[in-house]
Amino acid sequence: MRSVSFLIVVLLLHGNPLQAEEYRNVEVKKIVTSTKASNGQRLSYLRSKHPEVTVLVVTVPPGGSTGWHKHPVPVYAYMLDGELSVEMKNGSKYKFKKGDAILEVVNTFHNGYNSGRVPASLVVFYTGAVGIPNVVKEHAAETPALP
Repeated sequence: MRSVSFLIVVLLLHGNPLQAEEYRNVEVKKIVTSTKASNGQRLSYLRSKHPEVTVLVVTVPPGGSTGWHKHPVPVYAYMLDGELSVEMKNGSKYKFKKGDAILEVVNTFHNGYNSGRVPASLVVFYTGAVGIPNVVKEHAAETPALP
């Protein structure tokens, strides 16, 4: 466990940021991708023989947006700072602020946008599987989806 904590600190301090063009006006920093739990146990969920967890820190600038997208895998997030509004295709809207947990919808198109005056930062946990995208953009012409 001690080595896992050290690895997390190293990744936080020296992690490689993802390419900025993955989302317009959004900075994305990968924290960790793993096929195993912290104790080394192989992940098993989604009835997949190759489960994979991806954890990102996502920062959306004031007025910025993720664009319409959906997640084919379960996604959970925690707001580190700012506020984020999420709009569904049916018109319903949800607002999240610093300290809120977000349990994201699966296979439902939605758009997240920063409705505040400061950057909105959140840690996002994708509980997917090897070979399955975590994010699917609504229109193929849009920028590529996150890993």
